[in-house]
Amino acid sequence: MRFMNRQIIQPAWLAVCVALGADPASAEPFLPADGNLVLERLRAKPLDPAAHRLHELRARLAADPGNPAAACEFARQCVELGRSEANPRYLGRAQGALARWWEETNPPLDVLVLRATLKQSQHDFTNALTDLDLALRRDPRNAQAWLTKATVLTVLGDYAGARRACLPLIQLTPGLIGLTAAASVGSLNGEAASSSLLLSRALQGEPNAGVGDKLWALTVLAESSARLGRFSEAESCFKSALALGEHDPYLLGAYADLLLDQGRNREVIELLAGEANADALLLRLTLAEAALTPPPDGYPAHLASLQARFEAGHLRGDFVHQREEARYTLSLLHQPAAALRLAEANWRVQREPADVLILLETARAAGDAAATQTALDFIREKHLEDVQLDKLARQITLAGSQ
Repeated sequence: MRFMNRQIIQPAWLAVCVALGADPASAEPFLPADGNLVLERLRAKPLDPAAHRLHELRARLAADPGNPAAACEFARQCVELGRSEANPRYLGRAQGALARWWEETNPPLDVLVLRATLKQSQHDFTNALTDLDLALRRDPRNAQAWLTKATVLTVLGDYAGARRACLPLIQLTPGLIGLTAAASVGSLNGEAASSSLLLSRALQGEPNAGVGDKLWALTVLAESSARLGRFSEAESCFKSALALGEHDPYLLGAYADLLLDQGRNREVIELLAGEANADALLLRLTLAEAALTPPPDGYPAHLASLQARFEAGHLRGDFVHQREEARYTLSLLHQPAAALRLAEANWRVQREPADVLILLETARAAGDAAATQTALDFIREKHLEDVQLDKLARQITLAGSQ
């Protein structure tokens, strides 16, 4: 399941990691000794309206750093840019904007919901749910809080709880938002076909929906179709989502996974050209390159870059990419025991279909019967429909009976 949180106020999807940043009003600039040193390559253009807007909001916050409305507006813009640019630094700046309220037990409501959103990005799901429950006690009609709660519970594999969170969301947000959330949960919990039909009809019935809403619905529908084995339908939805013209790293990664599963590696390389700044996309690019004989010239540098990024994450104490690192360790380093340790650590935090898959793949490769059974039990108990998981489970069962 790749159901991502999205902002209702500004339709967006969060990146899956967050880097801690300083208060934007007080951060000291870094001055390199060499003027030719490249610090970072940015996608934004000098006249980019989003970058200009962020500059304005930052100046407003610097002038009044104790203003929660200004802090929230700046933080929301950072979240949007972090999503579209696949740059976790923006999420760190969003946390920096909320720094003075970060430890408060009862901050302003908007701060509380945004704080939960950022904690979700840090995989601090327990405290994210605590913040969301507090926000919903104060304002039971807060649609963003219900949506974020549904997202967190879905990531944790609590589909019953996620369904309950979707009920008020559907009432509060007519149109695609509530229906997409509900269909996403249903598609993971034994109702994939009916949920896909519901979402498809909703899309047809909302021709004037916003681009962000359509993008989210099409991506959810594409992933649900892929899990059902309806690959042509999935690809059509992915292409329709791409045609909307929004740069969305999550969408690119999900489509790349479909292509990788079908062995269409050159198409993955073409799709992800210029997208190596995002760790998750660099991983998929490198997997596609490794599958070619011989690998392209850029493969060694991409492989080395992945290793350096994971090592840097360990030094920072950042472990939100354990799923990706497990996939890297299994498929590119060919170290199943180490990959299984990463997959099990990831499983203790989140339980999306991709987490089930990497746990099952690494457990099988490492010959760990207990970890294999953990994944198989989850698939059965949650009624998770996924042709890739079903195929792997059948292979494991058949091997065990021989």
